Amino acid sequence: MCSSGMYDLAPVRLSHRNSYVRFTDEMVEALSPQRQIGRLRAPLIVAYGTYETPEFQRQARDFAATVKAAGKPVDLLVGEHYSHLELPETLCSPYGLLGTAMLEQMGLACPE
Repeated sequence: MCSSGMYDLAPVRLSHRNSYVRFTDEMVEALSPQRQIGRLRAPLIVAYGTYETPEFQRQARDFAATVKAAGKPVDLLVGEHYSHLELPETLCSPYGLLGTAMLEQMGLACPE
């Protein structure tokens, strides 16, 4: 499960943050999940919240689309009214957005 992440570090390299992060082209290539799709071996859940920045939302959508285009199993979940701080809390409940998705991915039913 990938939640509220950065999947391509190229935008960071182009931003002011690179003045202290100092990513090289090689680092961006090696550390960006978006560029490592061939290494995926398990079904993937990609999630983001609607209260996240447009860039985090875009990266999640683009990453899931790239995974799907590569023919790998992926589910894209959108947490309505969640930020990147609140969305992971839904993993703690079998009835939460991420908790339900994880149980389903494992072939387990949500408890009654």
